[in-house]
Amino acid sequence: MAAPAVSQLRSSKTESYVDNKRKEDVRQANITAARAVADAVRTSLGPKGMDKMISTASGEVIITNDGATILNQMGVLQPAAKMLVELSKSQDTTAGDGTTTVVVIAGALLKQCLLLLSSGIHPTVISDSLHKASVKAVDVLTAMAVPVELSDRESLVKSASTSLNSKVVSQYSTLLAPLAVDAVLSVVDPAKPDLVDLRDIKIVKKLGGTVDDTEMVKGLVFDKKVSHASGGLTRMENAKIAVIQFQISPPKTDIEQSIVVSDYTQMDRILKEERNYILGMIKKIKATGCNVLLIQKSILRDAVTDLSLHYLAKAKILVVKDVERDDIEFITKTLNCLPIANIEHFKEEKMGYADLVEEVSVGEGKIVKITGIRDMGRTATVLVRGSNQLVLDEADRSLHDALCVIRCLVNKQFLIAGGGAPEIELSRQLGAWAKVLHGMEGYCVRSFAEALEVIPYTLAENAGLNPITIVTELRNRHAQGEINAGINVRKGQITNILEENVVQPLLVSTSAITLATECVRMILKIDDIVTVR
Repeated sequence: MAAPAVSQLRSSKTESYVDNKRKEDVRQANITAARAVADAVRTSLGPKGMDKMISTASGEVIITNDGATILNQMGVLQPAAKMLVELSKSQDTTAGDGTTTVVVIAGALLKQCLLLLSSGIHPTVISDSLHKASVKAVDVLTAMAVPVELSDRESLVKSASTSLNSKVVSQYSTLLAPLAVDAVLSVVDPAKPDLVDLRDIKIVKKLGGTVDDTEMVKGLVFDKKVSHASGGLTRMENAKIAVIQFQISPPKTDIEQSIVVSDYTQMDRILKEERNYILGMIKKIKATGCNVLLIQKSILRDAVTDLSLHYLAKAKILVVKDVERDDIEFITKTLNCLPIANIEHFKEEKMGYADLVEEVSVGEGKIVKITGIRDMGRTATVLVRGSNQLVLDEADRSLHDALCVIRCLVNKQFLIAGGGAPEIELSRQLGAWAKVLHGMEGYCVRSFAEALEVIPYTLAENAGLNPITIVTELRNRHAQGEINAGINVRKGQITNILEENVVQPLLVSTSAITLATECVRMILKIDDIVTVR
């Protein structure tokens, strides 16, 4: 009896029943999953944040504090949570730093959105208000920012060391920050200052020593030995360097063929031909006055044989073999030379010149250093040292973040205070703005303002301070007009952060807020997940 009654209900046009429950469930599930990801990285925010130890499937261990690295390694399956991983990646490409911040802000915004949704506000209304608030937020931040000149090296070093302070290698920030600044400034082209390509800065990692031994090399560093076969040279002054992409070894037949040798004299003739062939090549090389060869790795056949190495050593030519294909561009740019693809094109004008090429013992291995390069291209090489692989990798990542921070400053030359100061100031100004707005919008903007307080709250919490007292005190200070008051984690109190030299590029804060808002708006507008088998 009950079934027909239901069908009667359905058929009448006036009373159609729409199932809204599922949409709310999907939204709720998405927001919960994304917040779980945000909470996972929340503890690693700020200079006193904790580090994560990631154990990969292959048994490799990574210890890191960098939000993007943590999220990248986490195998996230839920689609909405994946969006947060993508979010931190895009922050990493735009600004390079603030990868944890952006995820934490997104998590806090989602929390506020849940409250607004449960109050019965339509997702589209929330989404539009968030957009308005984020545009306003960027304006407020820009008004707070302090312009900086590229010639002002001290400010650049300050912002780099702020970025390094939240990392595992923070105790070395006094060494790594100036190093990062010098590296970026040495690759900036004065004609096009806004284009800094970080691929022009090569980071070579070498195990052994401590992070203190990290240095910037004006020139090139190869993480390999000189070939020592039959007494090869290990040091060459006034070097003429050629980068070659052909093989110095006897030619092979194209297809798999076998040659039958029935007679010893034929055997000798083959060997003699090979010897003459190699000698001919080496004479051509020697004739141009070249005394250092960098030989690209070859797949088809050996780039050099023992015989050719022997002759090269006799001709007093220093050889570095197995140079990676990807490095060729960097090498030729640094040495200001051209790669030579064929022995016939071996000309003097294609070579690079350097004062010294030598093999140096570093830790347990050896490296080849090329210094004093004539007309050196705009590149820099940083040799990073560390006591174990984990420290090395983390130093590499931290250095990359510091380089990105300086790149941001070169692109957009404004600094802003750190330590939760901009977030509280935003929260205060948006809160005031929300009172002027009408209807639902004001309500949503106020929630946005409250969500931003998560950054100072988390900073205080991670530093073991009482977050509620600290955040209340911060609000109070900002209400009295101290724009740059922030949390000084080292002293455990609130001070003027700009005077404490805790600064970050404007781009890091603005992109964090715009990207987080964008991501949250996406998640809000999803009302169903359709799986396609």
